[in-house]
Amino acid sequence: MKQVMRRMRKPTPPFFKKLRNIGLVVAGIAGAIATAPIALPAAVTSIAGYFTVAGSIASAVSQLTTREESHPQPSNTIEDVE
Repeated sequence: MKQVMRRMRKPTPPFFKKLRNIGLVVAGIAGAIATAPIALPAAVTSIAGYFTVAGSIASAVSQLTTREESHPQPSNTIEDVE
């Protein structure tokens, strides 16, 4: 759990910041549609529920994606076979 908290505090790459924000918007809009006080077809509320879950998962995964601070140097472990 500590590692998850550390990853959430590390910097997120720009692509995943955009993906996180899109996921939050999708989840918010879908949540509003799913809980709308007006009568909507069952298919619409069902799809809105799926989009709420998908947006939430996309946001969570995007937030946990971190930028590598140091790039490991490639090692020459494959030996030439003659």
